[in-house]
Amino acid sequence: MIDVNEALRQLWWLPTLLIAVAVIATVLRSSWFKGILGEALVRFAAKLALPAKTYHGIHDVTLPTPDGTTQIDHIFVSRFGIFVVETKNMKGWIIGSEKQPQWTQKRFKKSFKFQNPLRQNYKHVKTLEAALDVPPEVIQSVVVFSGESTFKSPMPVNVTRGVGYIRYIKSFREPVLPDSEVHQVVAQIQSGRLEPSRETNRKHVQQLKSRSNPQSERKCPDCGSDMVLRMAKRGPNAGNQFWGCSAYPKCKGTNPGQTCKTM
Repeated sequence: MIDVNEALRQLWWLPTLLIAVAVIATVLRSSWFKGILGEALVRFAAKLALPAKTYHGIHDVTLPTPDGTTQIDHIFVSRFGIFVVETKNMKGWIIGSEKQPQWTQKRFKKSFKFQNPLRQNYKHVKTLEAALDVPPEVIQSVVVFSGESTFKSPMPVNVTRGVGYIRYIKSFREPVLPDSEVHQVVAQIQSGRLEPSRETNRKHVQQLKSRSNPQSERKCPDCGSDMVLRMAKRGPNAGNQFWGCSAYPKCKGTNPGQTCKTM
């Protein structure tokens, strides 16, 4: 006859195992893990397809800005240009245009809004441009969707899927930087970035949360002055509020993607 109490004692580990499985499943579904996975896939593909002697990859770069910090997924420095790559690990349909503040992800009859990655990458590009003091045409913005996604609207050539970003980077064949300057740029980025650490990431996330809080103070990304809430008087956003620099018209800085509809 089976001793029930003894059988239960033998299974003492089962609740712990179920909890561990639930935690792992939650982590695997989180946007944090999807972002890490997407960046890792892009980095691995670049290592295979972009020769290291020609394209110098620098990853997970956090740079200081007048209003806090900005975090760049990947930078590839070569004599053909400096490529700033923003990654998105998403599934489903992706709908958006170059000028829309927000794009849409559709999956299983559900829709989700997210910031236009071109606008997100614009701040990365301008921050790097200021840090390196190079002509704007030397730096190229690239967006790559690494998940099982499908574009359901026409996209600019610098918005790619899968390994399309590699083809786009390799399409630049006209040298714009001498080899000596390439190594100088790499050294400048490495010396100017904040130390890659958990603490750096934690502070960056805190700043992102603060920016999304309408009650938080904001600093101009261009000059560091206070931002004030203004009303758009013309254009497609007429009637909507946006954050503009308090030093206007001397400074015309705004927070891209921070436009909000009036109530």
